[in-house]
Amino acid sequence: MEFYRRQVERAKATVEKMLAAASAADGGTFRNVELINLLERLGVSYHFEAQIEDQLRLIFEQSLSDVTERDDGLYSVSLAFRVLRQHGYRVPCDAFHKFKDLKTGEFKECLRRDVRGILSLYEASHLRLHGEPILEEALSFSRQQLKEYSATNDKSARRIDSWRYISFYAQEESRDETLLRFAKLDFNFVQLMHQNELAFVSRWWRDTGLQEKLLYARDRIVELYFWATGSHYEPHKVVSRIAAAKFAKMVSLVDDTYDAYGTPEELQLFTEAFKRYHENTICFTNGVTGIRTKDLSTI
Repeated sequence: MEFYRRQVERAKATVEKMLAAASAADGGTFRNVELINLLERLGVSYHFEAQIEDQLRLIFEQSLSDVTERDDGLYSVSLAFRVLRQHGYRVPCDAFHKFKDLKTGEFKECLRRDVRGILSLYEASHLRLHGEPILEEALSFSRQQLKEYSATNDKSARRIDSWRYISFYAQEESRDETLLRFAKLDFNFVQLMHQNELAFVSRWWRDTGLQEKLLYARDRIVELYFWATGSHYEPHKVVSRIAAAKFAKMVSLVDDTYDAYGTPEELQLFTEAFKRYHENTICFTNGVTGIRTKDLSTI
């Protein structure tokens, strides 16, 4: 694990320079936004949160017109719009009007051939606000085109999305080898950390002794830890990740007790025990078989 940590830090320093260079380059506003998007897609943007926020703030305040008002393509306008709105900036949607045919009032026919632009427009349209009909039209138009491309909208966990994008990015001719290597190293490092945490959470569950006492309960510790990584995958969120997994396991245990085991009378006693529970509660043996005060303490 220490090997990966050192390798990640070296690669991180190089990518940090790339991010600074993209910001400083003449006419590099879109290049900067595209690099930020790439870092987010590859799942490594958490390393550069402060730099990314500073750069997006400058783009919004000083260089927004470089992307949205020039004669840029659908991909670049949609990408800049989406990235900025995802970070909380109220970017106007007026720039999308230039992609509509003045005669028909519909999106231009030539856009149908721009697969990357259509996908970017589809993603951008999901960040619409009330009173933005142009983005409602953009959603309808892009969704129809994506159906024709037989595209799917996969809403899987972000870390899985990152791995898929790494595999996709590795096949691009324009890929940056330094960035690709950094993404792979970081993914392997975080994966190893998650494996160690899963072992820790599994030991915690075994040490509670509830698995042997409550045989009716589903063994879901791996599933629930995986669920916790979906929204807390970054290394520095280890405490919240483990806490979420433990909490979900206990909720699952109570759910199984109510749904698959106890009689109505037993569950009434079980509910009352929870309501009045404190450290000195008398052992509760007339309710759900096998659950005692110390077990309630664990739950």
